[in-house]
Amino acid sequence: MKIVRYDDPDFEAVISSLETRGETVPEGVMETVFEIVGEVRRRGDEAVAEYTLRFDDLDLGKAGMEIELGELDRALEEIPGDERKILEEAAQSIREFHQRQVDESWTYEPSPGIKLGQKVTPIEKVGLYVPGGTAAYPSSVLMNAIPARVAGVGQVIMVVPTPGGKVNRIVLAAAAVAGVDRVFTIGGAQAVAALAYGTQTVPKVDKIVGPGNIYVAMAKKVVFGDVDIDMIAGPSEILILADATADPVFIAADLLSQAEHDPLAYPIFVTDDEDMLNRTFEETRRQLELLPRQDIARQSLDSRGHLLLAGNMEQAISVVNRVAVEHLELMVADPEKTLDSIKNAGAIFLGMYTAEALGDYMAGPNHVLPTGGTARFFSPLGVYDFIKRSSIICYDREAFLEKAGMVAQFARLEGLEAHARAVDLRVRKQ
Repeated sequence: MKIVRYDDPDFEAVISSLETRGETVPEGVMETVFEIVGEVRRRGDEAVAEYTLRFDDLDLGKAGMEIELGELDRALEEIPGDERKILEEAAQSIREFHQRQVDESWTYEPSPGIKLGQKVTPIEKVGLYVPGGTAAYPSSVLMNAIPARVAGVGQVIMVVPTPGGKVNRIVLAAAAVAGVDRVFTIGGAQAVAALAYGTQTVPKVDKIVGPGNIYVAMAKKVVFGDVDIDMIAGPSEILILADATADPVFIAADLLSQAEHDPLAYPIFVTDDEDMLNRTFEETRRQLELLPRQDIARQSLDSRGHLLLAGNMEQAISVVNRVAVEHLELMVADPEKTLDSIKNAGAIFLGMYTAEALGDYMAGPNHVLPTGGTARFFSPLGVYDFIKRSSIICYDREAFLEKAGMVAQFARLEGLEAHARAVDLRVRKQ
């Protein structure tokens, strides 16, 4: 991990580099993505099958592309009882939190004869990408599908890569708990393209959500505009802000909880106490040796890990807001008071016992969060991502006549005579 102190000559340069940490796309990725998206758009199932055989060693002609809904229910019945309980309790927490985000249509009358408002309508079809392969991510299923269901989305369609045809039962069980409507055994850029444009088998959706590798992320970027997407997610990140009252054992554990995700993950620690900095460094090294995924975590710590010493807590908070991290933990004496000064973060965890892992699985708020500094303008995934809003405008005759002259004049200010005449003709009819 890189240790940088506030009086080091490169302190400001390091903070600036963290501000602009958005990933550069490796050479060749975009060319491959454009090719895959274009072929799927042109040839549909045929192209999806070719890429699935090439990348996932799965012959869709033999195995089939869609999993029957009954298979989801069977998976839920077959998993051990304690695992089912975990899925159901997590789902309930996620559902309860997101129900508080539900928006409603509204109207008001600013003056007699005028009604204005907003109509809230759920998106009709949403595509959910769930990472597959060697790892299982049932939490991704719950976190993406449940807010869509709470919003009232008509159909939730899931795609999950199944290399070699091996289906993960816990992911299917999570799909049953979350109320997913259809599941397809495809992944990668080809699955994103299939959802965006539809094929002979996969229905076209209106929005695509869910995390994936760089090819999935870039495919979502390519199809954006033809469909909506949630966000372009980068590697996982955590920033822990601590003062002298914190426990370096907990700090180290939480830094490593993100480092084990990915060699490109960002574990960042900021404090105004040098003794805490040094103790955290030693404790992180000690705990690293105990991890089954220590090779991955070590790469993350070596390439992206930062221990930052600020001159005071005010400077430390400034660093937090500039970095605008995905997961922010406040391990300080009064986290709620410190919260008032936080402007940019995806999710904020208050106090010593609010481990980031709680937010990943059981707490309820969504774990699909903005990365790469985009917490400056993006929010966590929520019910609001699965609705659309339409404006409502209604004028009666008298209210129209009162405004008609100004409207026509405004239109002519912009040189739009047809706009003005559309108003004038109604006035002449009176």
